[in-house]
Amino acid sequence: MKKVAILGRPNVGKSSLFNRLARRRDAITSDVSGTTRDIKKNVVTISEDREFELIDTGGIDESDALFSKVAEMSMRAAEEADVILYMVDGKTLPEEEDRQLFYRLQGLGKPIALVVNKIDNDREEQERFWEFVEFGAEAIFPISVSHNRKLNPLYQWLERYIPPTESPANIQVDEDLSLEQLLEAQEEPEEEEKKIKVAILGRPNVGKSSLLNALLGQERAVVSEVAGTTIDPVDETILHDDYEITFIDTAGIRRRSKILGIEKYALGRTEKMLQEADIAILIIDATAGVTELDERIAGLIDKYRLGALIVVNKWDIRGEKEYKEAIQEIRDELKFLHYAPILTVSAKTKQRVQRILDQITAIYRRYTRRIPTSKLNEVIQYAIRRHHVPSHHGQVVRIKFATQFASKPPRIALVVNKPELLHFSYKRYLANVLREQFDFEGVPLEIVARKRGERSEEEA
Repeated sequence: MKKVAILGRPNVGKSSLFNRLARRRDAITSDVSGTTRDIKKNVVTISEDREFELIDTGGIDESDALFSKVAEMSMRAAEEADVILYMVDGKTLPEEEDRQLFYRLQGLGKPIALVVNKIDNDREEQERFWEFVEFGAEAIFPISVSHNRKLNPLYQWLERYIPPTESPANIQVDEDLSLEQLLEAQEEPEEEEKKIKVAILGRPNVGKSSLLNALLGQERAVVSEVAGTTIDPVDETILHDDYEITFIDTAGIRRRSKILGIEKYALGRTEKMLQEADIAILIIDATAGVTELDERIAGLIDKYRLGALIVVNKWDIRGEKEYKEAIQEIRDELKFLHYAPILTVSAKTKQRVQRILDQITAIYRRYTRRIPTSKLNEVIQYAIRRHHVPSHHGQVVRIKFATQFASKPPRIALVVNKPELLHFSYKRYLANVLREQFDFEGVPLEIVARKRGERSEEEA
C-alpha cells in the first residue's frame, strides 16, 4: 500500500487536512502551535478504488529541544513515504525555512506537492498565492481546508500516484474447488480474530512512550522529560506469535482539575480508545509507587472491562525495595485489577520488555475464550457442592443452569429461580472457582443471574 506523508512547519493545518482526507476527526486540531507531536496514520480511500496510508506528522521546528525530536521523526516519515505533501500557511509570506525544507524534501526524489493552505477566497489567491510559485514546485495547490476550497485538484494529483485497489471482481477463483470446499473456506476464522488492540495507560511521564519505543525496537513516539508530551494517541502495529498487535500510546492522564488546554481533547480521545481496545497495559512508576491517580486509571480499565496487564517501569532505579514487598503493595492498592499479572521492566534498558508481548497474546486468548457449556456446568455444580447457595430469609435460591453468552470479556449467565436473591458475594465466589479451574489470568469475568427465558442485551 502506498504511503502519503503530510509535512510542514507547526500550525499550518496538517492535522486538519489529515482529518479531511480521512473523513473523520482522528487527529486533534488546535490553534496551539505544536499540537501534533507524534506520527498519526490512517488508511484513506479516494475515487472509490484507490487506497493509501495517510501519515500526519508533527510540525518541523528545530529551534526547540522537544520539537527537534518531532522534526526528526517527521523527516523519517518522509523518507519512508511514497508521496509527500508539503504544507505552508498561505496567510503569511513565504519563509526561508519553508524553502529550505521543501528543497530538502525534493532531494528525496519522490512525488511532492506544495500545498498552500488558508487561501480562503479568490482575492487571497490573487494577492498571496503567487508568492509561493518561487518555490519552483511542479505541483502547487492553493486550498483552504477549513472552507473545503479547491481540494479536488489535489485529489486528482494524488490519484496519479495511487494505483487502483484490486477489486473482488479481479480476484481469480479456482474453478476446481467444489461447493463444499468454497463454503468451508468462507467458514474459516476471520483475520480480525488475530488482531489485538492494546492501550498503554498511565500518569504523565511514567515511561509510556519509552516503553512503546522499546517494544517496537525504534523511536516511534516522542520521548521527553516534559510531562504531557503525548497528546494524540499514537498507533503502531507489530506481528508477534501470529497475532497483529496494535499499540495505542495514549496521553498521560492527569487529575481533571489539572487538565489544561488541548489535553482535555486528549483525555476524551483516550476514553474513546478504551472503548475500542481489548487489553490495557497500566504503567506504574517503580520509583513513585501506586498513587491515587493510578487507582483512578485502574478504575477506567475496570469500567471498560478490558484484559489487563500491570507493568512496573523504571525497575532498574526503584531503590532498595524488595520484589515481594513492592508487588504486594501494588496488589493492595490496585484491587480493581486483582486479576491482572504484574511485570517489572525497564523501558530504558529494555529489561524484560519483550515478555510483555507474550503476556498480551496469552491474555487475549483468555479474553476471547469460550467454555463448553457441559464443562462450565460441571464446574458450577462442583462449586455449589463445595459451598451451597445461601438462602434469603428462608427462601431457597437454586442455580439451575449456566452458559457463556459472550466473550471479550467472558460473560456467564446463571439461570436461577430467584435471580434477585443471589447475593453478589456468591457470584464473586463462583468467579473465583472459575478462575481456579480455568486459566483466566488478566481477564475480567462477568456473571449475571436471570430467570429462564430472560435475555441480556448482548444476546438480544
